[in-house]
Formats: sequence, structure tokens, C-alpha cells
Amino acid sequence: MAEKEERTARRTRRRFLRRQWARRWLSLRYVLVALALVALVGTSIWLVFFSTTLQVKKVEVVGNKLLSDSAVREIAAVPVGEQLALVDLDRANSRVSSLAEVKSVDVTRAWPDVVRIEVEERVAVAVVELAGRIRGLDADGVVFRDYKAVPKGMPRIRPTSSAGTDALREAATVVAALPADLAKRVDHVEVETIDLITLVLRDGRQAVWCSADESEQKAEVLAVLLNEEGSVFDVSVPGSPTAR
Repeated sequence: MAEKEERTARRTRRRFLRRQWARRWLSLRYVLVALALVALVGTSIWLVFFSTTLQVKKVEVVGNKLLSDSAVREIAAVPVGEQLALVDLDRANSRVSSLAEVKSVDVTRAWPDVVRIEVEERVAVAVVELAGRIRGLDADGVVFRDYKAVPKGMPRIRPTSSAGTDALREAATVVAALPADLAKRVDHVEVETIDLITLVLRDGRQAVWCSADESEQKAEVLAVLLNEEGSVFDVSVPGSPTAR
């Protein structure tokens, strides 16, 4: 009887020790997990903000043709050697956007050590002579580059002395709306105001356009009228064109 009670007591002690160890291991496991998380966070902070592994080693420029890589890097002023996470992308974006040749730009981080500058440059749709210089302007009427001579097939815009920036922008919108085959036939665009725009073709004929409104429809109508007799075509109201 005593022996049986002793065996029972030993089993009870063992069960008690196992439960006690399980409780201690559970507590210890939480402590170990917490320590691992602290170590992970600490290591991550060190890597991102202090390690040379994640410092800027290269500034990559893509999408540019008019601008050189060095010109874009210079104005972006991204400090090589700075922690990639701390680079002010908005500031670099704003600086590059200030270039006349740039229509849009996207500055991003390319981990682990590259800042990527993706540039979309403006595309000239016409040229205008300003202060003796041949300047290219895009569909938004932004003057952004120089030419030594008028590129072959590119229309010229001739503003009068009274034509303002808005009129120049309106003329650029007209040219941008022309289909390629028609644009090639345009020698120049005469601009007085935003409502007084005339296309002069290379064969001397003229198309009275007025404003840029409904330019696509006007271009379609003019393409048909050019097969008719006449030297002046008025497409300012595309639904009621005239020829004389």
C-alpha cells in the first residue's frame, strides 16, 4: 500500500514538474519572440538609416533624348552616398520638372542603392521665330528648345506683334490636331489672336481656321476641300465650310 502511494506521489510530482516547465517555457517563448522582434527592428533600422548597403550609389536617368544624363542628374541634385530612404524624392522631382524640355518626370527609389529618374520630354509640333531664334514648341504651346534651321516638314507659327502667349498656345493646339499628312502640307500658321488663326499651305492656298475649337473636324473638312477649286478655304465653322 505504501509503495503504491509512493508511486502515485512520484507521478503527481512529475506531472506537476511538467506543467511547471510548460508554463515557464511558454513565458520564455514570449520573451524570446519579443527579443527576436526587437533585434529584427533594430537591424532593419540600422540597415535603412545607417548601413552603407542602402546608400545611394547610382542615379539612373531614362526616357531622355534632348537632355543629357549629366544635365538631369545635376539639376536633380540627388546626393550620392546619402541613405536611399532619406532622399527627398519630391524635391528632386520638382527640380527636374523646372526644365523646359521636361513634360513630366517620376523620381523613384530602386532598392537597394539606386534613384531612378524617368523623364518624359516635350515633343515639338511646330517652330516659331522669337528674337531671331528658331524655337520649337509642343502641343501645349510651351517653347522649350532651339533649332539651327526649321526641321523639314515642320510647320512654322508666325505670330503678329499683338499675339500673346494664349494665341501662341492656341496655334500649337491647332497644329497638334492636324493629321500627319496635312501637317506636312502646312508652310506656316499665321496668328493674330486666339480667334484669328490661318493656315498657309506650301502651295500658297490658305485655310481660315479661327480658334482651335473642333480642330479635328476642321482638318477632315479641309482634306476634302483641298480637292476642290479655290485658294482660300474657310473651315472656321466645319459644318458650313466655304471656298473661294
